[in-house]
Amino acid sequence: MNFELTDDQQEIKRTAHELLASRATAEKVREAAEAGRYDDALWRELGELGWPGIAVAEEHGGQGLGFVELAALLEELGYALAPTPFLGTVLAALAIETAGSSAQKERWLPALASGEATGAFGTSELVPDAADAAVIVVAEADGSSATLVEGAAAEPVDAIDSTRRFARVGAGGGEALEGDVAAAVDRATVAIAAELVGVCQRALDMTLAYVKERKQFGVPVGGFQAVQHTAAQMLRDTEAARSLAYFGAWAADAAPDRLPIAAAMAGAHAAEAGRAVTASAIQLHGGIGFTWEADVHWLFKRAQLDAHLLGGAGRHRARVARLAGEARAATV
Repeated sequence: MNFELTDDQQEIKRTAHELLASRATAEKVREAAEAGRYDDALWRELGELGWPGIAVAEEHGGQGLGFVELAALLEELGYALAPTPFLGTVLAALAIETAGSSAQKERWLPALASGEATGAFGTSELVPDAADAAVIVVAEADGSSATLVEGAAAEPVDAIDSTRRFARVGAGGGEALEGDVAAAVDRATVAIAAELVGVCQRALDMTLAYVKERKQFGVPVGGFQAVQHTAAQMLRDTEAARSLAYFGAWAADAAPDRLPIAAAMAGAHAAEAGRAVTASAIQLHGGIGFTWEADVHWLFKRAQLDAHLLGGAGRHRARVARLAGEARAATV
């Protein structure tokens, strides 16, 4: 069995990496974060490229590709910390396409897929990209219910991750999503996990570049065994998070019956790996890692909020145990 991305998927990922390297530089990310805004020009360009609708069916105005392709984009957007409402928009589109009515799909999916409208998805206490969203899906963390809210009066929240805009949103007066909300929540979990893979990879890349250049006692600090051990752990955590996130993305399209446990495993490891890898990145940067001028702290902050959006590793581990127990009992 071939576990690699296809040639087309690799090309999507490579193109995204190269475009974001020039459009979402560290300087531009810092400028947008400090100004408390998104990069509108970049968002328009992503809409023109069709990225927001890459996993939306063609009948609803999307490109009709798959969740693996979306995961590849999310990884690269996480790597760049691109200051756009991409995550919230694609999560809202996923939720509406998975659990929405025909009328809800017809009304919202074409605009979300084209980037003409932005969306948001999350629990009421903290919804990423909700500040200016045209449509917001407020879901229960356990997938028991979800409500579609139009033009909600979102209450902005000042979070530690200033590369993204957050808000609290009330679900009163909205329309219920009557479809498979649990599957929509699982898809959102996998999507956030994929973004965290990119955050971890960027933290690892920045750290390796730094320890190769930084010298102590006349030699690069990367030559010290303790540094090497920490970097190796960062690599292990990143690769494990990547494997589980892409397994979840594959399951979303090819094996929906395996999506619940795949999403739980991806969410559990990504939440923990994101925090651990970015914390290690700051540690290996030494004293400079704690300064405002060092870009590594943006990654640490994004990882903290993404882990919160996932609901923490413990909840997902408990779900893995429960699902595994149920599967075992079914075979007895």
